[in-house]
Amino acid sequence: MRITLMDRSLYFKGLLLLVRKDGLIQEEERDLMMRVGGTFGYEKQFCEDTIKNALVNKYIEDSPPVFSGPEIAKRFIMDGIRLSLSDRLVHEKEWGWIRAVAERNGIDPAWFSNAFETAAKSASETAGKDLEAFSLEWD
Repeated sequence: MRITLMDRSLYFKGLLLLVRKDGLIQEEERDLMMRVGGTFGYEKQFCEDTIKNALVNKYIEDSPPVFSGPEIAKRFIMDGIRLSLSDRLVHEKEWGWIRAVAERNGIDPAWFSNAFETAAKSASETAGKDLEAFSLEWD
């Protein structure tokens, strides 16, 4: 699936907003964010600086992203769930924020519940290794 420049930016920022929800960016989360940033063509230094400053930058707008279409939103939601589970615990703030992304993008609540159950069952096996972001194409 192809991803636009705007969606790519929203995707990276959205995942960054998600990982800071619990007030701590775990090493697994940091590593995944670096991989996503690299996959999307962002410079290593930009990714490192952005991740490092994510917890202290009070000027970052925290609203859930609205993507160009439901398919990219669903991929983001799946990655958000997987990323949240990478530290083996989904915090209430993370869960609520991912649910808000689904709502803002018009995603069916039944699909969202099923996606969460599916990701939770395989969390110990994948632990964020197979993010949807890694299969997206862009110019």
